[in-house]
Amino acid sequence: MKPFMDEEFLLSTPTAQKLYHDFAETMPILDYHCHINPEEIAKDVCFENITQVWLGGDHYKWRQMRSNGVDEYYITGDAPAREKFQKWAETLEKAVGNPLFHWSHLELKRYFGYHGVLNGETAEEVWNLCNQKLQEPSMSVRNLIRRSGVTLICTTDDPADSLYWHKELAADDSFEVQVLPAWRPDKAMNIEKPDYAEYLKKLGQAARCQIEMFADLKMALKKRMDAFEEMGCRASDHALEYVMYVPETEENLEKIFAKRKQGEMLTKEEELKFKTAFMAFAAEEYTKRNWAMQLHYGCKRDNNAARYAQLGPDTGYDCINNYAPSAQMADFLNALNEKNSLPKTIIYSLNPNDDEAIGTILGCFQDAGVAGKIQQGSAWWFNDHKTGMIKQMTSLANLGLLGNFLGMLTDSRSFLSYSRHEYFRRILCELIGDWVENGEYPDDERMLGIIIKDISYNNAVRYFEFDLEEVY
Repeated sequence: MKPFMDEEFLLSTPTAQKLYHDFAETMPILDYHCHINPEEIAKDVCFENITQVWLGGDHYKWRQMRSNGVDEYYITGDAPAREKFQKWAETLEKAVGNPLFHWSHLELKRYFGYHGVLNGETAEEVWNLCNQKLQEPSMSVRNLIRRSGVTLICTTDDPADSLYWHKELAADDSFEVQVLPAWRPDKAMNIEKPDYAEYLKKLGQAARCQIEMFADLKMALKKRMDAFEEMGCRASDHALEYVMYVPETEENLEKIFAKRKQGEMLTKEEELKFKTAFMAFAAEEYTKRNWAMQLHYGCKRDNNAARYAQLGPDTGYDCINNYAPSAQMADFLNALNEKNSLPKTIIYSLNPNDDEAIGTILGCFQDAGVAGKIQQGSAWWFNDHKTGMIKQMTSLANLGLLGNFLGMLTDSRSFLSYSRHEYFRRILCELIGDWVENGEYPDDERMLGIIIKDISYNNAVRYFEFDLEEVY
C-alpha cells in the first residue's frame, strides 16, 4: 500500500515519476486566469489566520460544508474563525475522493510543512501550526507568489476598473512578478440585468464619455481597451449564459439598445441579437490587439434564490447547465473567421459532455502562424479534479494536439491555490506515463520532456506572447 501523499503521489509508474520529477516539478507557473485581488498583492497583505486564507470567499469549501449539514453561521456567518475552521476540518475528513481533500493537504504540506491529516481531532494542532507560520514574513502575499514559482498573473478586471492597483504594481520595482489585467466585460454585455443603466453610467465615467447609443458603448469600450492595453493586457474573458449567433442590422441594434435605455425589458431574441453584436465587436477588437478571447459557458448560476437574496453571487449555488452549443459555437466562430476577425480563442465548458464537441470545433478554425490558435481550456471548476482532468486531456489528445495544450490555470481567489498546478502536473505525467508504459508512445526522453515542459508553461508563454522566457 502506498503511503498517503508521498513524493510519488498520483504517480504510479516509473515513467510517470521520471516525467514529473525530471521535467514538470520545477517548471514555473504562468497564472493566465485567476480571481485574486491585485490590491492584496500591491499591499503585500499578511493573513491573520488559516480561516481567513482558506474559507474567505472559497465557495468550493462552502458547498461541501453545507453538504455536511453545517449551519451558515459557520460558513459565511459571523462565527469565530477558530469555530469555522473546526467545521471545515470535520467536513474535510468525509471528502474522500474529492479534490478539496488533495488540494488542502498539498497546501498544508507545501506552505506549512504539515505532513499529517487534517480532521476534527487534529484541527487544533493544524490551527496553531498554520497561524504561527502565517506570522512569518515568508507567508506574505508576495512571498507566497514567489515561493510558488509564479512569473506572471492575469487578474480579472471590469472595463470600468481604474486599474489603480495595477499601476501601483507596475511602478514597484521591488516585486519582480508581472501582474497584468485581463478584460472581463460581462457587465457591459448583460443588457438584461436590472442594474444595466447604472453600470453604463459607471463605464461612461471611466471612459469619459456619455453612453446614449450602442455606438457610444463601443467607443467607450475601445477607450477602456486602450487603457488595459497600456497596462499589458493580453487576454479577455467572457462568462456566457448562451453561445449564440443571431445577427442583426446596426439600425435595429440601436433600437434594441434605446429600448433598454428607456427602461423597457427586452425579448429573449432581442437580448441574443444584442449579445451577438457585442461579442462580434469585441472579437474584432481583440484581433486588432492580438488579445486572446476566453469563452466560459455551460453554467447555470445562482440557483438558490433565497440564498442569492441573502448572500449574493459567487457563494456556491451554481451548477452545470446541460445546454450544448456546438452548432452555435461553430457558427459564431465561422462568422468571425469570414470577416478576418477571429482572435486566438480558448473555449471552456462547465459540462464535461461538451469535451468531444469542443475538440471537433477546434480543428475547423486553426490557422498558420499560431500553433493551437483555437484551444480547449483546462478542465474547469466542477471538472478540475483527477477524473475531469484525465477526461479533458484524453479527449483533447484523441481529437487534437495535446502537445499544444495551454495547461493549468488557477481560477481561484486564494494565494495558496498554486499547489493545484502541482496536482495538475502530476496527473498529466501519470496520463502520458501510462501511455508510454503501455507502448502507445515512444519512451523518448527528449520528445517527452518538451511535451511536459510545454504544457506546464512554455505553450502559454508563446500563445499569449507575454514578455517571458521559455524554460527548457
